[in-house]
Amino acid sequence: MTSQAERRLTAVVVDDEPPARRTLELLLGREPDIDVIASCGDGPSAVAAILGRRPDLVFLDIQIPGGDGFEVLSALATTDRPAVAFVTAYDDYAVRAFDAHAVDYLLKPFADDRFAALVDRMRQAVRLRHVDDIAHRLEALIAATSGARTTPSRQLVVRDGHRTLVLPLAEIEWIKAEDYYARIHAGARRPLVRRSLHSLAAELEPAGFARVHRSAIVNLEHVREIRSGPTGDHEVVLRSGIVTRLSRALKDTFTARVRHRPL
Repeated sequence: MTSQAERRLTAVVVDDEPPARRTLELLLGREPDIDVIASCGDGPSAVAAILGRRPDLVFLDIQIPGGDGFEVLSALATTDRPAVAFVTAYDDYAVRAFDAHAVDYLLKPFADDRFAALVDRMRQAVRLRHVDDIAHRLEALIAATSGARTTPSRQLVVRDGHRTLVLPLAEIEWIKAEDYYARIHAGARRPLVRRSLHSLAAELEPAGFARVHRSAIVNLEHVREIRSGPTGDHEVVLRSGIVTRLSRALKDTFTARVRHRPL
């Protein structure tokens, strides 16, 4: 008969970026006693997988389509919750809450040994049946962040190599996708961060940013004009003189947002 100490553990991975999911699956695949039983890219599928498969461990991003990571946790029963670790590229209020309530988390990008140490802590929590304590701390985390999640932050916290940068939103002019990275243009600073434009747009649009095409986001406060380009397409001109293409599919929505932005 298999003892509790020998029982294999099951895990669910939740991240909207396929490369990030593959990285977590690869790292967990190196653990001899952990099986990844589901990999999800949005909130509803994550809730369904966790409720239906009842994993021991969940590795959860914060910014995901269909509700953020906190909403996923809120949809789970308060009893019999799995051990949860947040794997996130941001943000300051969440990190402060994690620190205050001692819930495990990783800031992207992370080193393999840091991930292994986190997995070991989660493994021990389950083996030693400390999951009830984890559930209580998650409840405290949800309560502590519920108010902050309803108010857009006025700064963006990102990792640039080994540095953590705090960028006031007012200084960010625009953001351009570069493969799996994003180049943030904020005054004299041009950090290249390992974030998808999709996740940045989801975080920043409530705070006054908008997509102009699939590869760029602009700060509406920095928009000087919208004009017709030489080929008949439209362009967005920023106060700094930067000119970027405006997608035909986004033109009406973008123009309406510029027109109705707060003065």
